[in-house]
Formats: sequence, structure tokens, C-alpha cells
Amino acid sequence: QVQLVESGGGLVQPGGSLRLSCAASGFSFRTSVMRWYRQAPGKERDWVATINRYGSTGYADSVKGRFTISRDNAKNTVSLQMNNLKAEDTAVYYCNAIVGGMDYWGKGTLVTVSS
Repeated sequence: QVQLVESGGGLVQPGGSLRLSCAASGFSFRTSVMRWYRQAPGKERDWVATINRYGSTGYADSVKGRFTISRDNAKNTVSLQMNNLKAEDTAVYYCNAIVGGMDYWGKGTLVTVSS
């Protein structure tokens, strides 16, 4: 079965950095488009970044220039390097894959940016 497990969240001060990881299993990771989303308290889940099988990436305007998505096909992991974090980046971050036309999500990892 498809499994996505996020890790790496935590508490960080404004201007700091965190690296999130998502371990994927149960599907053909190498050929799949992988995405990160986030959901801030009381808000809808928003798209953050995408990486396709060729390594091409896309970012939401709010994180462009600060976040970097990457993948390791040998380890079936997708990562999100987050730099220059701001209070408004506080959210639960989710890994996403569409497999066989169905959306799959991890349980998320909480990122809190606060002094």
C-alpha cells in the first residue's frame, strides 16, 4: 500500500532553517510527481512545491527563493529545504503523491516558526 511518512518538523526561530523529509513506499516513486503542501491553523491546505520525475521543480510564490524541493530516487525520499523561515510559514507540512489517479497524503509534520 502507498505510504508517505514526513519527518523533520519542529520549532525554529524566524530566519532559521529546517529540512523536511518524506519517505515513500508502495508505488513507483521514481516515476511519480511529488508535492509538498502545508496547512496553517484555521486555513485551507495550500500547495508549496512540486518536483517531477526529471527533477523539474515548481514553487508557490510565497516560498520561492527560500524553499528547495529535491528527491533521492535511490532512497525513495523527497525533501524540502526551508531557509529564512518566517512566522507565516508555521503550518503542518504534508507530502503528496497521486498514484493511479488517487491522492495520497502523509500524516504531516508540524513546523512552528516563533521567537
